[in-house]
Amino acid sequence: MVQRTNRSKGGLRDSWDRYCGRAPRRSRKKEATSDWRHVVRGRVVVAGVVLGIWTVGIEARLVYLQVIDHERLVERANQQKDRTQTLVPKRGEIVDRNGEVLAYSVDADTIYAVPSQIENPTDVAKALCGALDACDDTERLKLTDLLGERRDFAYVKRLASLEEARRVAALGLQGVGFLQVNRRYYPNRELGAHVLGYVGIDNQGLSGIESTYNEDISGAPGQVLIQIDERQRVFSRVERSPTPGATLELTIDKYLQHIVERELKAGIDAYGADAGTVVMLDPKTGEVLALASEPSFNPNVFSDSTINDRRNRAIQDIYEPGSTFKVVTASAALEEQVVERDEIFDVSAGSITVGGDVIPDFHRYGELSFTDVMVKSSNVGAIEVGFRLGQERFSRYVRRFGFGQALSPDFPSESRGIVGDPSKLSMRGLASMAMGYQVAVTPLQMAAAIGAVANGGELISPRVVRSISQDGVQEISEQRVIRRAISVDTAAELTEIMEEIVQRGTGRRAQVPGYSVAGKTGTSEKLIDGRYSHYDHNASFVGFVPSNDPRLVMLVMIDTPRSAIINGVRQRAYTGGLVAAPIFQRIAEASLRHLAVPPSVHPEVPVIVDRHLPVSEAESVLTTVSFGATDEEDQGNVDLSVMPDLRGLSARQAMKVAGKFDLRIEFIGNGVVGRHEPLPGAEIESGLTTKVWLDRHTWSLNREFR
Repeated sequence: MVQRTNRSKGGLRDSWDRYCGRAPRRSRKKEATSDWRHVVRGRVVVAGVVLGIWTVGIEARLVYLQVIDHERLVERANQQKDRTQTLVPKRGEIVDRNGEVLAYSVDADTIYAVPSQIENPTDVAKALCGALDACDDTERLKLTDLLGERRDFAYVKRLASLEEARRVAALGLQGVGFLQVNRRYYPNRELGAHVLGYVGIDNQGLSGIESTYNEDISGAPGQVLIQIDERQRVFSRVERSPTPGATLELTIDKYLQHIVERELKAGIDAYGADAGTVVMLDPKTGEVLALASEPSFNPNVFSDSTINDRRNRAIQDIYEPGSTFKVVTASAALEEQVVERDEIFDVSAGSITVGGDVIPDFHRYGELSFTDVMVKSSNVGAIEVGFRLGQERFSRYVRRFGFGQALSPDFPSESRGIVGDPSKLSMRGLASMAMGYQVAVTPLQMAAAIGAVANGGELISPRVVRSISQDGVQEISEQRVIRRAISVDTAAELTEIMEEIVQRGTGRRAQVPGYSVAGKTGTSEKLIDGRYSHYDHNASFVGFVPSNDPRLVMLVMIDTPRSAIINGVRQRAYTGGLVAAPIFQRIAEASLRHLAVPPSVHPEVPVIVDRHLPVSEAESVLTTVSFGATDEEDQGNVDLSVMPDLRGLSARQAMKVAGKFDLRIEFIGNGVVGRHEPLPGAEIESGLTTKVWLDRHTWSLNREFR
């Protein structure tokens, strides 16, 4: 009954709901249940989609970071925790042929900053500027701007002085540190500057041997990897040591280089010249024993010099050699047998006309033999010989002697010179070339060409590096013969002619007492603004000594000599015989003494002073000691109880002589021996201490020109 009533009530409610346009209540309950599930399902779907999108985004970001942007992020992370420092290797030493150091590296400090770690650039810049030398307001402002940039490294002062480094270190500034680097040092200052060259602030060779052999000298850099934590504390350090550079042994003799530079400068000053150069070679090996240019510079502070000072004139400057080139003319004529030494040339006219131009002799001569054409340096005679050779043959010998080409790999900046095409050479051009014009050469080429005459006819490549040593391994630089220029017989004939030039010709002032000298003078007008000047000249002398067994071949070239005091009167002086030959003589005399080369002409018999002779009289007596004696018989001729004369000897030579007399030496000063006590000829005892005063100017140009 109750169920029916409830059922009837439910039916009424449903009917009423339908009447009102609503769904029956039982149906609405079912719909409500369905809506809740639908909402939950929708929310789950939305959450799933959002979660999916988020997951995809995360994965995409991870892919981007781990794959696409991986390298940049790793690099950034390493920058934050890693500090890499390059360790610059020490450049190898450069030494002369006797092991004397010419260039080496010393430790120096470079001050740097990490601007990203500096909070107040203005204050730090002010403090740094106060500690550095020569830091004015302009430099301080530049330093402030530099420290204000947000970067990880900046140089504050490269190659700072020791005092600057100490003052900056005492400040204890955050973000400011020091790098220990190498600085090149040349202990002899200007000595050999044009051969050695110089090194830039980055420790790279910029000139000379320093540049040519930079790869060998510089070595291999090392590296230090330092890892730091977030508090800038080092927790790891890995180091790879640098490899030092190789040691270069040069063919240069330090003492010969000193002699050459000293006498060259003295000659330039004496003659009021603009510049000059000297090249000294060993004619048998091609080794450069000395090479100097003036004006010079100090490679320690090369930035204070001019380009003109730093130019190596011996290999970079070209000039018309003038009469020294007549040696090539004579060589070709003798080799081709177009002349005989005693053949007579009529040069009495004093001039010759070629191509409408009148070419005069320096003096008017009569009839001259071919030998005297060279001895008197006759332009007319040389031109006639050139005409006999012709353009093609003469040009061939010019090339044979190395002109028009670079000769030495040790000098990559060497000029090739200028040699014309023989097919385009006119008779006027041939005439000019025969007497040393219309051809441009370097001093090194001219010295090498005469070296070929001195050694018997072979043109040898000049070289300045003797060996390269690294890790106990020495690589020797081998002699290189370029070609045979002339035969041995021709070289011998030409040597005899060149000896006569020095004995009785234009080269008389090149005579060295006790030694036979072969050489040739040269005087050429300089080409200025397209015209040959009658006032500006190049004066030169080239020769070798001793001529019977050459040890040295040398060229002296003086640019624009003007005047000199001759016989107490200042006179115009510009010729090779008057200017360059005396410089050659002084250099050769001192060099032969240094090399202990025995005299080749009338060698003097050693003079021994009587031990009972008073010292006042003995002082004026010269005691000569034979340095080359090795056998007991020769040494037995020397009285070991008499003080030898050491004056004019180098310190090393004096030590050698003193050792034979069992003497101890106390040196005072620098240079060569000027005087000593006991005096020459005085009685001495074994073990005696001798005081020796050295003087740099004993053999300099403090004498009257002859």
